[in-house]
Amino acid sequence: MRIDIDALTVEIAGARLLEDVTLRAGGGQLVGLVGPNGSGKSTLLRCVYRALRPSGGTVRIDGDDLYAMSARESARRLAALPQEAVTEFDFTVAEVVEMGRLPHQRAVARTTDEDRRTCAAALAGVGADHLADRGFLTLSGGEKQRVLIARALAQQPRVLVLDEPTNHLDIAQQLEVLALVRESGLTVLTALHDLNLAALHCDLLHVIDRGRIVASGAPHDVLTPALLAEVFGVRAHRVHHPETGAVQLLFDRLLPARIPARPGS
Repeated sequence: MRIDIDALTVEIAGARLLEDVTLRAGGGQLVGLVGPNGSGKSTLLRCVYRALRPSGGTVRIDGDDLYAMSARESARRLAALPQEAVTEFDFTVAEVVEMGRLPHQRAVARTTDEDRRTCAAALAGVGADHLADRGFLTLSGGEKQRVLIARALAQQPRVLVLDEPTNHLDIAQQLEVLALVRESGLTVLTALHDLNLAALHCDLLHVIDRGRIVASGAPHDVLTPALLAEVFGVRAHRVHHPETGAVQLLFDRLLPARIPARPGS
């Protein structure tokens, strides 16, 4: 399933947070958003999963206007994992995953056997079926992310939106979570903080700076030293991953150019 974002603009209290953002994510692609803190990545994603109404522009899923759909219909097509997914009550893992079935249930319907099978398959798919009876609040950060991804998969969407899904995870957990997302086969739009993870896992990258898309394309085409110096203010050295060949980056501070000393000083 394809997602098309056209001329998306967000203005709040006179401040323009996004301006004319246009991008595409094709069926089955993993598309990454990268940019400095405050560049507009989360604002863009919040518009896509309908937590924020844009001031202008459209979001379409397979050609259908997302904002013309009912909340239930959009939830059947798109699932989201926000940056801070808060669960205040200590539900069991099984109960958290079952929440993903709500868009498919009638208002007063109980969880069916089919729902339970779908949830069990989602938990098994992320390697967390052994956690089903655990309290969600007792889990580690990596375990919680697995469970929340299982909840999104139990929703049976066609598009998955993830805002910094590797935050607060150690490196092994980061790699595992992104591998799970890749193996889902869904169309995925995700914001990532780590440029090397983005380069390793994403089919396409869009670089956002001050609310605008400033570069788009394959990671090896987008992550150039010149762009990284301009947007992130760092000096980057490109190397290649010894197994995958993906571009990886080494960073230094970008020091100001030295002013030559005056003669005789």
